[in-house]
Amino acid sequence: MKKLLSTAAALVLFSTAAYAEPTTYSYDPLHTQVLFGVNHMGYTTSHGRFNKFTGHFTLDPAAPEAATADISIDVNSLDMASDIWNEHVKEKFLEPAKFPTIDFKSTSVKRTGDKTAELTGNLTLHGVTKPVTLNVTLNKIGPNPMMQTQEDAGFTLTGTIKRSDFDIKAFIPLVSDEVTLDIEVDGQHPVPAPTNNK
Repeated sequence: MKKLLSTAAALVLFSTAAYAEPTTYSYDPLHTQVLFGVNHMGYTTSHGRFNKFTGHFTLDPAAPEAATADISIDVNSLDMASDIWNEHVKEKFLEPAKFPTIDFKSTSVKRTGDKTAELTGNLTLHGVTKPVTLNVTLNKIGPNPMMQTQEDAGFTLTGTIKRSDFDIKAFIPLVSDEVTLDIEVDGQHPVPAPTNNK
């Protein structure tokens, strides 16, 4: 009975309704959000996002730990809700002329609950590659009710990195070394159009 429950939990975490083999999802640019936060001199936490990215992830209901993910983020798509802030952060911290992308490629997945996991991968930021682990929560997998030829998979990812690990050291400690990551992922997979069986 215990083994049966464990198997069921694995299917709940990373299964899809229509597929019994690895499925590849592309990131929906409208509903996927790559957000970060940095404490600014103790007064506030400044938040920003990146608006352009490419990549995909795969899920296998028979082997959830075999899931993979990769994403490449356009550094010049930085959005701090201010042109002044955008240029300041690019110049003093990210240097997109030298390092135009931020890249993440997964190396392992560890289930931590029925709908949670730890996703570990290599993050390349500012020309430095380091292992990073993100906490993942499954939100929903299933047919998109508004797009009948599409299946969606939604996840929330959170984590923390130290920017000094990636040789981004400007203004520490006035601007925090710790950077929080909050990522909302909506993946899309095309499915056959429903047939009329009249």
